[in-house]
Amino acid sequence: MTSDVLSSGLIEPLSADVRRPVIIAFLVLIGCALLWLITLVSGQADSPDELYVAGRSLGPGANGSALAGELITASTLLAVPGAVALFGYDGFAVAIDLLLGLGIALLFAQKMRNSGCYTLGDLFGLRAAGTAPRIAGAVITLAITIPMLLLQFRAAGVGASLLIGASTLPVQVTCTVMIGCLVTCFAAMTELRSGTYVHLLKVPLVLLTLGTLTLLSLKAVGWHPDALLAAAANGSANPAQYFAPGMWPYENNFGPLNDIGAHMVVILGTACAPHVILRISASRTGQAARRSAAIAIALTGIFSVLLITTGFAASAVVGGQKIFAVDGNGQSSLLLLAAAVADEGPTLRVVLLTVISCVTFLAVLTAVSSATFAAAASLAHDVFARHKRHRTDEGEVRFLRWAVVVLCLAGILLSAVTHTYQVEFLITFSMSVAATCVFPALTLTFLWSRFNRRGLLWSVYGGLLICTTAMLLSPSVSGNAYALWPHADFDWYPLQTPGLLSLPAALALGWIGSLTSPNEQPRNHFSDLESTFLVGRTTTHKENNHVHH
Repeated sequence: MTSDVLSSGLIEPLSADVRRPVIIAFLVLIGCALLWLITLVSGQADSPDELYVAGRSLGPGANGSALAGELITASTLLAVPGAVALFGYDGFAVAIDLLLGLGIALLFAQKMRNSGCYTLGDLFGLRAAGTAPRIAGAVITLAITIPMLLLQFRAAGVGASLLIGASTLPVQVTCTVMIGCLVTCFAAMTELRSGTYVHLLKVPLVLLTLGTLTLLSLKAVGWHPDALLAAAANGSANPAQYFAPGMWPYENNFGPLNDIGAHMVVILGTACAPHVILRISASRTGQAARRSAAIAIALTGIFSVLLITTGFAASAVVGGQKIFAVDGNGQSSLLLLAAAVADEGPTLRVVLLTVISCVTFLAVLTAVSSATFAAAASLAHDVFARHKRHRTDEGEVRFLRWAVVVLCLAGILLSAVTHTYQVEFLITFSMSVAATCVFPALTLTFLWSRFNRRGLLWSVYGGLLICTTAMLLSPSVSGNAYALWPHADFDWYPLQTPGLLSLPAALALGWIGSLTSPNEQPRNHFSDLESTFLVGRTTTHKENNHVHH
């Protein structure tokens, strides 16, 4: 973020004539959200099973729409169009990775639902008995969730500061803390069913907003898509390379390998995120889980196309140089595009900017709620509820609520403390942990009968260690203008993401660990579940208690 340019007043993202009505409308949305919070408080679920997975009663349509909504985060909604506007083809590829990630989730959806599991600890426990697999699941869930929270709160603070026309660092931090506290209240009171309702509101609203921006952008270039693409290239910093790989700031001499690793991490990390697993597990049956994933793929495909188009439109109508001057990461591109294409009067401009601000707030609300809820569910279900025998449902629910508050406050604090640093690499780390520590474990669990406790722990913890070490020694942390410490130089690992090293290593560790423990028999719990949770059968609350306890 070029804070010196912003604070100098040379760039004015929003004109003064539209800022006041937009802020008023945004405050009205927050007021309505508070009323919704009161409704949530009055209708709390008492059963952990109802709280975590809505009693496994969600149909494919609602759950599929909500699953697509899980990918519509503030980071995705704001950063992907900016990446397309600034970096062309490389930003385009990121949007496609989200769609491919749901394709991988589709392959696992039916088995995950039929297993009766809904946390990483549950899934890790299919092949390994004891508390260690469940603790490993909680550790990995936290390693994935906390970086995501930090970046979601940061994106909300940047967006709010642009909205009020004072995008200096102190204002950004203040907005981050204020919106973070509001979102924390929602996250603490929410549950999976109520979160589904918010997704059902958010998804069509986001698609309608992006579609409107696309139509207005096409109108600005005479309704010719080829003219839009040509203008996008001309408006970029490097027109000759705009539609070719290589503009991404992390590119190096290992270009193809670097790109393959980065795409692999995003695809597999999206498929194995804890909140995505929790959402899939809320389906009525295994077949319903597959249908939910298929619906989510269709909706995410539309979302990805619209994100890419608005990114091209931002470069064409606004210009990459202006976007970069306002926001070095491109997160202001949608607001700047809306202000530029609404040339029919201030009313349309106010409406567009208000809707974008509202959907961004909803994206932050749902992303933070889903991520923290999945992490708190792991702590409550896998750690708290099994620490002692005499734990009540009420105590487990109470622990979950406090865990959500603590996680959100930690995310707000970390976001405020690191606001002057370039910590965008944390989303790469989060995705890398999910791809490295979850995907190999699930693959071996579902496909290899000899996978056992030692193999699981070696794969999960070994993968986490390799992933963290490689990330710290990568160009994302040092030796690059976009790195955490751009003036330092200890990037001994040459690739942007650790996936090409850590993921094969985690698979190898799982295989070696299982083969080198001949006295340990693999747990047959998964085979029992395959015969118990038949396809097409709705799991009852009694059966869930038998599976998990």
